This record gives sequence, structure tokens and C-alpha cells, in this order.
Amino acid sequence: MRSIFPFLLLHRTKCCSRYARAAYVAPIFISYGFGAAAHIVAQLAIAQQRSVYAFTRRGDLRSQQFARELGAVWAGDSTMQPPSQLDAALLFAPVGALVPIALRAVRKGGVVVCAGIHMTDIPAFAYSLLSEERVLRSVANLTRADGEAFLALAAQHPIQMHTTPFALSAANDALDALRAGAFDGAAVLLPAH
Repeated sequence: MRSIFPFLLLHRTKCCSRYARAAYVAPIFISYGFGAAAHIVAQLAIAQQRSVYAFTRRGDLRSQQFARELGAVWAGDSTMQPPSQLDAALLFAPVGALVPIALRAVRKGGVVVCAGIHMTDIPAFAYSLLSEERVLRSVANLTRADGEAFLALAAQHPIQMHTTPFALSAANDALDALRAGAFDGAAVLLPAH
């Protein structure tokens, strides 16, 4: 198996290129959650001729439209199944209940990667969701090499960052806006001048 593209995950000020390698070759993949990290990953995947399917919170039509504008071939809420089974799922949302849903969405031999630094408990699920050589793994540790791999890739495929600035003193407001889905892309905290 060869590696899928390396990429950056901007999540709580960290970067990572190992999520995609953990998913190996995935010409078609799913992103559960479509925020700061996923909007970057989707652009790199699409630049490499990969199909992206984006899942958001139920009723988050704004993020679904944002995903389609960036080139996702399909976007819907996380309670839905994609139009067909896919190669890999990257879970950015820290919601353990999405793990069995993602396992149902990937084909035989597919990979589900939990990409967060934390996640709520994963509920019990039938072994049949792992059978047929499906793989469930987590990737949360980040290295300098991951960042270097991302920067090399970003030089080949420029990324359009979507950010919403907040004053550092308004960090709680930024978190509230994030939870409410009030913006697309990433929140950026700006220190006072």
C-alpha cells in the first residue's frame, strides 16, 4: 500500500500530516466535521484528484454549502449514509458516536481515522462493522516531519484559508461562535497591539 497525501491539520494550534497516511490510498474519502482542519484537507485532496464527502452536524446547511463550494462532491449531516461506500473516513469531530457511523460508511478494507486530540466515549458496536478488514485507528501525535511534509505539499497546492478573527480577550466568544457553527473555516485569536 502506498501513502495518501500528507496534509496539515490545524487543530488547537497543531499540525499533522499523518492522518492521511494512516488512511493509506483513499481516492474517495469522508470528513466528519467540516471546520478548521477539514476545509484545509478537502482542498489538498481535491487538488490531488480525490473525491471528498463532507459530513456536518444535523441541520448545519451553512457548513454543507461551504464544503460544496470548496469542491466536495457531496455534503450532508452525520446521521446520513453517503451515496455509496467510501475508501476512508477522517473523523475531526470529537464525537465518539460517529465511529460506528463512519465504519458503516466505508467499504470492505476501508479505514476510519480518529483525528482529534480527544473524543467522547465510543459506544459499543457490532463486530460486523470491523469485519471484512475494516481498520479503526487514531492519530493524534504530531511531529516536525509532519509539518515539513505539509509545507512541501502546500507549496505545490496553495490553500485558501477561511478565517474569522477574534480578539484574544474574546476567546470565549470565539468558542461560543465555534460551537454555534457561526462561521466557516477557522477562528483566529489576535493579541492586542
